[in-house]
Amino acid sequence: MTKYQIAACVGAGLFLAGCGKEPPPPSVSDFVDDPILLEAAVVRCGENRHEKRYDAECVNARQAVSIIAERQDREKAKALEAQSDRKREALRRTQAAAAEARRRAEVAEQHRKEAEYLSQFGEVPPAPSGEAGTAPGAANAPTAELAAPPAADEAQPAAPPPSADQGPAPVVAEDHPMDIEAIREELQKREPPKED
Repeated sequence: MTKYQIAACVGAGLFLAGCGKEPPPPSVSDFVDDPILLEAAVVRCGENRHEKRYDAECVNARQAVSIIAERQDREKAKALEAQSDRKREALRRTQAAAAEARRRAEVAEQHRKEAEYLSQFGEVPPAPSGEAGTAPGAANAPTAELAAPPAADEAQPAAPPPSADQGPAPVVAEDHPMDIEAIREELQKREPPKED
């Protein structure tokens, strides 16, 4: 054999070896990672479905499509759950605000009723916390003005300490002894005259 014959045989063998081996079809992960490759495979497999039903490339493409669809469904479910959580939180805040508004309305109504009742006696109720106080002349009836407390330098009489036999009852300190005759005279003056 000559050199040319040997070279021709080797070339033909390489050609046949190259033509005989097909490249492996893209795997499922290749299709998942490359959407353009997946779209091309889906179009090729869709042209002749009956012949390419069990083709390895078409099987891998169908699996990749199902995996991508499942991922999209999971992402959509997560987004819907997050939206639902936001709506629940907004509803909770709305309900809490409505409850606080009802509570404030009840407190205001109670204060109004107290003010209406106390105004019959010429008293002004204290303003609820957070509101401005009522002016002294704002009541319907005249109000009483209290004397100023004594100065700190004025001596106050000390109350006697409670004794053990008196119990929790308050002790009244007497400034002067009681005069029974003076009391009788005062009562006689107050009695209406008897008619005969």
